[in-house]
Amino acid sequence: MSNRITEAQARIDLAAAFRWAARLGMHESIANHFSVALSDDGSQFLLNPMGRHFSRVRASELLRLDAATPSASNRPDAPDPTAWHLHAELHRLLPQARCILHTHMPHTTALCCLKDYEFQMLDQNACRFYQRIAYDRDYAGMALDASEGQRVARLLGANKSVLFMGNHGVMVVAPTVAQAFDELYYLEKAAQLQVLALSTGRPLELVPDKVAALACAQWNDYPTRFSEMHFSELKLILDREEPDYKA
Repeated sequence: MSNRITEAQARIDLAAAFRWAARLGMHESIANHFSVALSDDGSQFLLNPMGRHFSRVRASELLRLDAATPSASNRPDAPDPTAWHLHAELHRLLPQARCILHTHMPHTTALCCLKDYEFQMLDQNACRFYQRIAYDRDYAGMALDASEGQRVARLLGANKSVLFMGNHGVMVVAPTVAQAFDELYYLEKAAQLQVLALSTGRPLELVPDKVAALACAQWNDYPTRFSEMHFSELKLILDREEPDYKA
């Protein structure tokens, strides 16, 4: 695991992400899935167990899987099949996808369901995602074979970190759990604002491309470890209020 966090820390971080996704209403029933790569090549990764509500996920019960072992989908504690086909392929094919968060969070998913919609550079939070979003316009049902994971990997490519999955939901990939969760949080905040602004029926005052590009760069080069600081605070709250997430 050269230069990677330990598996124990990865488990704690991912469990914290599940708990906070539930607290913020980003979850849906016992669906959706988060994962984090353990090995340098991404083949070994952690994934939530099938049927567990996000608000109850604990570090110790996260499944350790290997993308090179397809029989994992047949083991007694087999992962959700759609999660397996997406996450195993994405971790294997995309070096930047160390952590993958997939949700149906409401405001972002609402925008994913608008015909030919592209995320608007409407506010500072939206500018964080300038030219970093890929779009899947070809919803064809659930991801029940590896080819779907391969197709999604091609859509993200090397330069995108967010996928708007048409008529479905959203996927965020990042180098760490902290960065991925911070992205997910700000994406939903920006989407909520866009839904609210669109609901007024008034024209949108968009940020010009040049300024949006500048703001995106400023977000990415911010002089503090903003994502890590945010996530650290979230874990401290859980340490006090839901310490069993670490168990």
